[in-house]
Amino acid sequence: MDSPVNAAPSEPVRRARGVQHVLRVAESERLSPRMVRVHFEGPGVVALLEAADEGKLVSTDKYVKIAFARPELGLEPPYDLAELRERLPVEDLPSQRTYTVRSVDRSAGRIAIDFVVHGDEGIAGPWAAQAAPGDLVALSGPGGGYTPSGDPEVWHLLVGDESALPAIAAAVEALRPDARGRVVIEVHGPEDELSLTAPVGVAVDWLHRSVSGAGHGELLVGAVAAMAPVTGSVGVFAHGERGAIKRIGAVLTRTWELDRRAMSLSAYWALGRAEDAFQAEKRTPAGEIFVS
Repeated sequence: MDSPVNAAPSEPVRRARGVQHVLRVAESERLSPRMVRVHFEGPGVVALLEAADEGKLVSTDKYVKIAFARPELGLEPPYDLAELRERLPVEDLPSQRTYTVRSVDRSAGRIAIDFVVHGDEGIAGPWAAQAAPGDLVALSGPGGGYTPSGDPEVWHLLVGDESALPAIAAAVEALRPDARGRVVIEVHGPEDELSLTAPVGVAVDWLHRSVSGAGHGELLVGAVAAMAPVTGSVGVFAHGERGAIKRIGAVLTRTWELDRRAMSLSAYWALGRAEDAFQAEKRTPAGEIFVS
């Protein structure tokens, strides 16, 4: 895609497609009250990384799609979905969820994925909270579309909520030592902050809903709206709740006058929508981030 003079181009989306990869849980760790990191190992990790290399996938927002089966059904990955559709009702089929690959340790043959946990809510969060060494999961991918520009003239704006925190953290780690910019992250409370080592020229702001009493995404939108537009070349990564990202996109295109094609803006979830409904709406006007 062509890029305007005042914006840094996003990397093109590349997806390494293939069969399901079966990964084994090596260990898990609680990063905060609402975030669990699960480390995976096994031959499936090697196959996943080979798929990424084949697709030249170097994005900091690398993601995979994980299939979660209902434990009581006793299904073992990889899943023959065509066969399962013939003998199981729709509600018993494995459910697919999308997650960012937080880090890759090639020497150890491991990858790490961070999961937001809200008690018993959802499918992936409760699984991650109980994940134990030896547990197996099936996933496909990876895909991805963003890497922060290495151009020293680019000013970086990284914005998101808990769902985008793994991708933002990976992007921060990939910034040049002399990079300039701002990171704005909205989480539930101070206890949900994670350690980020950003370049000296990149400010990191944490916003807490529990302290302000604000609704989800309101602080994030307010922070971006209150910023003075930056002149020159700007690189943007803004991901999170759909309604908030739509409003942030409007600020960046109308007030900052950035070209939408040069920004990485996407909804990772939508308030009041289950994952399946949210994914289906991506292909409808309701799922569009930019509204003309």
